[in-house]
Amino acid sequence: MPMIRECVVTTIDATGHVHVAPLGLIQEGEEWIVAPFRPSATLHNLKAVPFATANYVDDVRIIAGCLTGRRIWPIVDVPGHPVPRLAAALAHGELKVSRVEEDETRPRYYCSVSRIENHAPFRGLNRAKAAVLEAAILVSRLSMLPREKIDSEIAYLSVAIDKTAGPDELEAWDWLLEAMTQFYAT
Repeated sequence: MPMIRECVVTTIDATGHVHVAPLGLIQEGEEWIVAPFRPSATLHNLKAVPFATANYVDDVRIIAGCLTGRRIWPIVDVPGHPVPRLAAALAHGELKVSRVEEDETRPRYYCSVSRIENHAPFRGLNRAKAAVLEAAILVSRLSMLPREKIDSEIAYLSVAIDKTAGPDELEAWDWLLEAMTQFYAT
């Protein structure tokens, strides 16, 4: 079973426009695999500019925000790398596509990691952050999973929110619940 690292990936298109997307990067040996679904801006950008930046964040608002239409987050240029990083990244990894395995649904972009750089300390785990991450994954699959499963998982995750969330986690949680409500209303 592969190890998947949840992070936020930045890519750029041929004009330099930055796209921010939460993704699970797959580790295979020394390579990281970016496997975006078709169609997606991440896929389009990797075809145009075969570089990406893996942003390791603990602000779950960024992940929840990307899934709920809030994709504008401050970025910082990375010297010697064409794709910027998120200003909020605790660390980032610079990725360069080395090969592509085509697939009708989800091509796999194998990337070498040129450099990893730390920017801020990691201050520990928080159950509410993990709950927001899991809820964000559920929101990304609303059209694929039965509503009963979604409702059951959200009920379970809400315990961690109620017990351990700070203002950022509460805001992110509310965004995700709003997105679910809108999805099921249509």
